[in-house]
Amino acid sequence: MARARRDTPATASLIHFNNAGASLMPEPVNEVVAAHLTREREIGPYEAAAEAAAALAAVHPTLASLIGAQASEIAIMDSASRAWIAAFGALRFQSGDCILTTTSEYASNFIPYLQAVRRYGVRIEVVPDGDDGALSLTALERMIGPDVRLISVNHIPTHDGLVNPAAAIGRLARAAGIPFLLDACQSVGQMPVDVAEIGCDMLTATGRKFLRGPRGTGFLYIRQAFADTLEPWMLDLHGADWTSPERYEPKPGAQRFELWEFDHAARLGLAAAARYAASWGLSNIKTRIQTLATHLRSRLAVMPGVVVRDRGAVKSGIVTFTVADEDPFALQLRLRAERINVSVSKARSARVDFARLDDQARLRASVHYYNTTDEIDRMTARLERLIAGRAA
Repeated sequence: MARARRDTPATASLIHFNNAGASLMPEPVNEVVAAHLTREREIGPYEAAAEAAAALAAVHPTLASLIGAQASEIAIMDSASRAWIAAFGALRFQSGDCILTTTSEYASNFIPYLQAVRRYGVRIEVVPDGDDGALSLTALERMIGPDVRLISVNHIPTHDGLVNPAAAIGRLARAAGIPFLLDACQSVGQMPVDVAEIGCDMLTATGRKFLRGPRGTGFLYIRQAFADTLEPWMLDLHGADWTSPERYEPKPGAQRFELWEFDHAARLGLAAAARYAASWGLSNIKTRIQTLATHLRSRLAVMPGVVVRDRGAVKSGIVTFTVADEDPFALQLRLRAERINVSVSKARSARVDFARLDDQARLRASVHYYNTTDEIDRMTARLERLIAGRAA
């Protein structure tokens, strides 16, 4: 891990366990972004874009190779939320249609479901969890029917360490001929993600989290044949050709969802982040993250008053926990004062799940491959002292 630490200079004085919020960018990614911004300042933004034309043209195939897709199936966005909303907004619902989702669905996905209820009269049905806390495949299969228009789930929830069985969900969706939208915001960059193996029709991802790219970046995958059946809510001169004063033609594939204007430096940085992740190997990254997360859970589990909240037979690098009689927001700030970054997952981000839980906010420590067991030991020791000091 020497290279990972060297490429992440802040690790010399900072323990960053907020990778599910936004990771620390490695130096090779930062250098790409900074270099393009410098060229924009030196020669002009349009001229810098022309100079970087080959690198910009390589961004789509680079992201495609990350998830086993084709370049024409990738649309680059300014966030995973923008990508998700673009995909969902292109679906055409009618009264009586049903959307199947999971108990752990994120607010930015569930709110558009509710908008579809208002606008079209659709019905939302939440698939129950299985015994391990992940989505129940048995229940999903039972709930699939002729009125189901969409299966939409998250791969990894924002507030729980579980990993939903995406490939098994994909098999059920394909067998029933139902579109499958996967929110892979927390999984791309953390583990191997292969759209062919998963069988999703649409997938959304962000740059800033485990992929370690710039903020304000994300991408949308749409299977080629499915993309050509969709029309974005709004098109511009990049997503469509204006063929005559009265006619336009959407571009083939996913790129019809893009807009002409974008942050060129950030897009180049996103591709650099994908290449950097690939240089480590996504399987290696997954193994390293799971090893660190297991160590963190084991340390937390023996601390008095601490409850580890994670579920799932397969767990991710997101570790959530509560401390008896402690305000998680106050603990977050006290740890930050010690240069230890964690975050807090709140009920407003996943109201269906939190409505049945006995906590309404929990600390979230999310590890990455550049973290170390020593950092985990230091963080948990510091947490113990903070708890003990407050009790005294």
